[in-house]
Order: sequence, then C-alpha cells, then structure tokens
Amino acid sequence: MISADAIRGYVDLMLLALLRQAPSYAYELAQQISAVTGADYTIKQTTLYSAVKRLEGLGFVTSFPGASDSGKPRTYYQITETGQTHLDQKIVEWHDTKAVVDRFVEGISS
Repeated sequence: MISADAIRGYVDLMLLALLRQAPSYAYELAQQISAVTGADYTIKQTTLYSAVKRLEGLGFVTSFPGASDSGKPRTYYQITETGQTHLDQKIVEWHDTKAVVDRFVEGISS
C-alpha cells in the first residue's frame, strides 16, 4: 500500500490524466483510481474533493451538472485546455523526477 504522503504531490496528475479520457464524477474517479492502482492506493474522499475543487479553482477543470443512471444529480468534472497543458507539463516533471529518484534507488555509480 502506498502512503498518502508518498503520492500527495501526484494526485492532481492522476485526476487530470483520468479526466483526459472522459468527464467523470468524484465517486467514479475514486473507483478508477482504485482500479488502476490495483488497490495499492485508495484515495480518501476528502482528498479527492479538495483536489477537484483546487483544480477547478485553478481553471484546470470545469464542472457541470449531470445525473446518474438512477436520476440522482451528480457533479461531473472535465479537463480544460489549460488543464491539458498543465497535465503535459506535470507528466514531463514526473519523468524527470522519477529519473532522478531512480539514480538513488538503483545505486549511485561513480
């Protein structure tokens, strides 16, 4: 199980990557995260809602009303063009970060 501290800086990347696929609502996003991670990471609802609200405040996602199959109202989120640009930058940053950390994990060569 991955700790929340270890993954905290990448929640936005994960959410934007999911929303790049299609608009979604919070519960579905949480389910998708669990499915993709194989339950190695489970996002808390408070973390999820805080993240989508922050992303919305930054203009990276927008929200719109929708309904579930049962007719229950839901708030859907979708990535914006600005959000896609931000995601592209975060993906590059992730690859750079991973490369640096891998140097230490795999051993420092002299």
